[in-house]
Amino acid sequence: MTLSISELIDALGALFVNFYSLSLESAPFLVLGLVIAGLIKAWVPTESVAKQLGGSGIWPITKAALIGAPLPLCSCSVIPVTLGIHRSGASKGATVSFLVATPETGADSIAISYALLGPFMAIIRPISAISSAIFAGLIVSFSKDKRGGVSEVSHSGAVGTGACCESKEEEKQSCCSSDDHSSVKAEPVTPGVVNNAMHKTLSGLRYAFTDIFNNMIFWLCIGLFFAAMVKTFVPVSFLQQWGSGFGAMIVMVIVGVPMYICATASTPMAAGFLLAGLSPGTVLVFLLAGPATNMATLAIVKKELGSYALFAYLCGIVVAAIGFGLLVDQLVVLWDINILAQVDGTHEMVNPWLEGVTGLLLLILALRYGFGVIKKRTYA
Repeated sequence: MTLSISELIDALGALFVNFYSLSLESAPFLVLGLVIAGLIKAWVPTESVAKQLGGSGIWPITKAALIGAPLPLCSCSVIPVTLGIHRSGASKGATVSFLVATPETGADSIAISYALLGPFMAIIRPISAISSAIFAGLIVSFSKDKRGGVSEVSHSGAVGTGACCESKEEEKQSCCSSDDHSSVKAEPVTPGVVNNAMHKTLSGLRYAFTDIFNNMIFWLCIGLFFAAMVKTFVPVSFLQQWGSGFGAMIVMVIVGVPMYICATASTPMAAGFLLAGLSPGTVLVFLLAGPATNMATLAIVKKELGSYALFAYLCGIVVAAIGFGLLVDQLVVLWDINILAQVDGTHEMVNPWLEGVTGLLLLILALRYGFGVIKKRTYA
């Protein structure tokens, strides 16, 4: 069916309005999440994390999931930190638990989940992420691979783009496409200032609103645009007939596992799936499988921990994601939870002027990042 010019203009106008409204609705929660992530970055040094994850048994695996969950690291920047943790004495199970929990959730992703997916999903998402990380860690700890922790990756202590993205093309597609990888660099020690609380706090906030924001803005915009497309053009009943159950969750695993996407940027895409009629459990599978895995992560796990550990790692993530997806769908039916009604209720809680101010702030940051990228390419 061919659209007339007026119908096309109306459709594009509706698309813009939906994109604009979704962006405003998520802005206050995204800013809040970035602030919390910046404070965590400032006051929780990653060097101390490795000291907490030594030893064997379930407790280090559990600690790894609990420590990794709130840290502001995406699926790419978590790799060098994970390598450092493993080489500092953490077991394979604790290493994998940290590797799964850290990118699957975080302060910023929880905040935007509350805005776009409602309070139930905002609560169940981190619980599922931590539980799936512990499960994957236990599976890996029981794997029969006797290979030592010797890796083909350089042991220099600094992992560059080669460890994160195997090629320039992969780097462009990944969440680590920013040229500044300060998330994996040690900050310089300035005598007389390092113990200053205000300096540390401002440094953490600067990191959050530059590094973290720059690393996710491209995919966040893609996710918001996808959600707006679904809200504009896809009827809510379109996917309801086959948007739940084991088969739909397998599809989400196939889509999510190879994807380069962080937890925050995956949330608008998940909201689009939810609006299209997919069940909350099916959406949760995407939220768990997508950020926890990508091709670079799989390659590093194989090199550092071995093939058996890689197989156990994938099995742990897939089984846990589908298991929690099925559980969530059952809970939604049992407790008669209306997820879309919760989302509408969340939006009504935020004052419009706060949405406007935070939305303007994020727009300025996005434009600054965009002009910076254009400037670099112009003078390259």
